[in-house]
Order: sequence, then C-alpha cells, then structure tokens
Amino acid sequence: MSRFAPLPDPPYYAVIFTAQRREGDLGYGMMADRMMALAETQPGYIGVESTRDTDGFGITVSYWKDEASLLAWKAEAEHLAAQTLGKTRWYAHYSLRVAKVERAYDGPEGREA
Repeated sequence: MSRFAPLPDPPYYAVIFTAQRREGDLGYGMMADRMMALAETQPGYIGVESTRDTDGFGITVSYWKDEASLLAWKAEAEHLAAQTLGKTRWYAHYSLRVAKVERAYDGPEGREA
C-alpha cells in the first residue's frame, strides 16, 4: 500500500499539521483512527500523508479540493471535539499551516527542464 496520497493535478489545498505529542496514548490512537475515517467521508477530501517518530514528533498533511471543503472539516462537530482534546490532553505543541498547492512534481525524475 502506498503511503503517498493519490493527488489530482493542482490546484488543491494542503493542511499541514506538525505536532509534538505528550507522553502516553491517553486515547490518542483511537481518536486518530476515528478522525482519519471521518475525514475520508467529508466532501472535498482528497487524501492524507502522515508520519510520526518514536519521540512523538509527527507531521500530517491532509489534502482538500478547495478552501470551502477544508473549512467545513475544521468546523465538523466531532473534529472540533478532537481538537479540544488535542489542546488539553495530547499535544505539548503544534503548528498548523494551510497552503494552496499550485504546482506539484513526483520523482525521482521530478520536474523535467
């Protein structure tokens, strides 16, 4: 199974969530699985790529068709509850960035001259 999200040609949006977890699971694994499953059902969802190291530092990038789709996901009730738990229980620190992807290249051959 590929770890790369099946992305369309740009433009689309990327939500980049970088976080340092606190120690202990405290229900995080179950909630993370639930949020992945819920995101997949949302209109405009394209895919996700995620990684986490053994020290709890992780990066998750979710991809969305348009800004309206990602704003709807941000406001989804169950996702809002998970965000609150993230702030109070799971994350020592996090950063969230939203970007409009206008160009994308795959490799190893990458962009041709």
